[in-house]
Amino acid sequence: MLSRADLEAREAQTLAPYATLSQWSRGREYPEAESATRTAFQKDRDRVLHTTAFRRLEAKTQVFLNASGDHYRTRLTHTLEVQQVARSVALNLGLNETLAETVALAHDLGHPPFGHAGERVLNGLMAGHGGFDHNSQARRIVSVLEQPKAEYPGLNLTLDTLDGLNKHDRAGLGPPSLEAQLVDAADALAYTAHDLDDGLRSGLLSHAQLLELPLWAELSSRTGVAGAVLSEGQRRTLHRELLGWLIGDLTAASDAAIVGSGIGSAAAVQTLPARLITYSPHLRALLRDTGVFLKENLYRHWRVEMQVEQGSRVLTTLFHALMQHPSMLPPQFRERTEAEELARVVCDYLAGMTDRYALDMHASIAPPAQHAPHF
Repeated sequence: MLSRADLEAREAQTLAPYATLSQWSRGREYPEAESATRTAFQKDRDRVLHTTAFRRLEAKTQVFLNASGDHYRTRLTHTLEVQQVARSVALNLGLNETLAETVALAHDLGHPPFGHAGERVLNGLMAGHGGFDHNSQARRIVSVLEQPKAEYPGLNLTLDTLDGLNKHDRAGLGPPSLEAQLVDAADALAYTAHDLDDGLRSGLLSHAQLLELPLWAELSSRTGVAGAVLSEGQRRTLHRELLGWLIGDLTAASDAAIVGSGIGSAAAVQTLPARLITYSPHLRALLRDTGVFLKENLYRHWRVEMQVEQGSRVLTTLFHALMQHPSMLPPQFRERTEAEELARVVCDYLAGMTDRYALDMHASIAPPAQHAPHF
């Protein structure tokens, strides 16, 4: 049986010199004994997987409302696709795949119901109360809200994993670890590929329409898939080949950037002026155009906008109802209002809801046969 020391030694022998080694982890906020058979990052990964917040991702919107169909991506399937991409590229680059996997599994824990629309609504409702951001909420979940042990708040993850979740507020910190940079790239890669696929599957996007997009036109040329109408098999082929193309480019371009930087340690990464996990200039340009296309043609499609409006009304109604009647909060949330601002507690409660739970609660206080109450 391999011990933690054996696993740490294996990392030191097999990973690249710029990888983040678990034996040199920066530790935890609350000191505790490490596992005898798992590295510190393996322990982090297992703790994330066993959270309530992780299980709820299964019923949270990615683009299409969770009840829209059985085959569209949810926030959980998106997370698993990010994990797969991050782990695969990490292995190819000699990075710590367990740290990359852990950050990937935790990166979307803070997303509220109804996707990015839900985030915008909560941010507006929390104006004057600190706002709302799903990245900050993910850190709040793992550091405060999830509490499997009474000895400390949160999951007590390593500072390395927590830093990997600190995507935007990095003033004075420098770039994050290469593993965290990789998760950022894998996130964008996964949602670009699967949103195009879900757009085609739903009929909101057509192959003919996508052929006007440079990325898709080049993909079609690469695969030899022609014609205005796609078969089911052709759609799957395009999605598979798109993933392979993006992953291959990301791996090769990042490897070239790392080699060109001359870095020889994980610590040296934070001294650099820019990130090293990147695409080739050609693919970066194609992906920028694709992001604009998806925003204009899928995320703002009238059928998606109807779901956005529904989710916005649900969250707005629930927020004002709970602010005026905090007695409707579950006991564990009511207790927290003694030490924290009511608005933040209400926001935490709403952000943790699945789409289904939010819709059901809204229906219970604003039945369809009645006019919605004014709070």
